[in-house]
Amino acid sequence: MASVMLSDRERIELEGLMFHTPSAKERCRAQAILWLDEAETVEQIAELLHVSRQTVYNWAERFQDRQGLDLSSRLADAPRHGRPPSALGIIDPLIAEVIDNDPRALGYHSTVWTAPLLREYLEQVHGVAVSRKSVSLAIARLGIRWKRPRHHLSRRSETWRQAKGG
Repeated sequence: MASVMLSDRERIELEGLMFHTPSAKERCRAQAILWLDEAETVEQIAELLHVSRQTVYNWAERFQDRQGLDLSSRLADAPRHGRPPSALGIIDPLIAEVIDNDPRALGYHSTVWTAPLLREYLEQVHGVAVSRKSVSLAIARLGIRWKRPRHHLSRRSETWRQAKGG
């Protein structure tokens, strides 16, 4: 059974943290630790907080393992690996800086900037590897609009049906 023994000072700090923290996760964990100190069962706490029993055990174990830290750090999530940081805010000024220039001046064989070309530019010049979708979203955030070039190599005459006998 996960029992937690809190000092009076820890209890007062936890109660204060529970009412003043902006994080709902930390608030939930603080409540669980307080209830464990009051000798509530893990099953009751899990049911009240709508989490699994294992989650309550994990919270109690983590809280006890982090004895040397302040209370908010003892309740906080551990740093995790995961998705790399997004390009939001990083590529916007880089694109804004180059979008008005001719790509040919930078050695590209294109007369207009496209999302794949901007992606290639960001990777080659700035060393920032981003997806085409990230570039498209950055372009939208910057309020830049363009149409793909449409080539009309052979346009039909307005009277082409008459010429064909129709």
